[in-house]
Amino acid sequence: MADEFMKGFGILVTTSLLWMVTAGWYKTPSFEGDQLLGPAPEEPDIYAQLSLVIGDALLWFGLIAALVFWVVVPMINEFQAYRDERSS
Repeated sequence: MADEFMKGFGILVTTSLLWMVTAGWYKTPSFEGDQLLGPAPEEPDIYAQLSLVIGDALLWFGLIAALVFWVVVPMINEFQAYRDERSS
């Protein structure tokens, strides 16, 4: 169980860090206003658009992967153990 936790935690930390970098570059207009969750630039070039898409994809990948490793994989393992115990 500890290996699933660390896999999910590692993915969550890595993707969150990369999301914060892209959000800090492109979604922080000033230090007095919204930071990391501010509006995207109005006229982004192709690299900014690509970075924003990658940042959002990393955020969702990290959240979903952490939930999969912390909830779904242990549930599958418990179900398989229950099924094996019941069949014998």
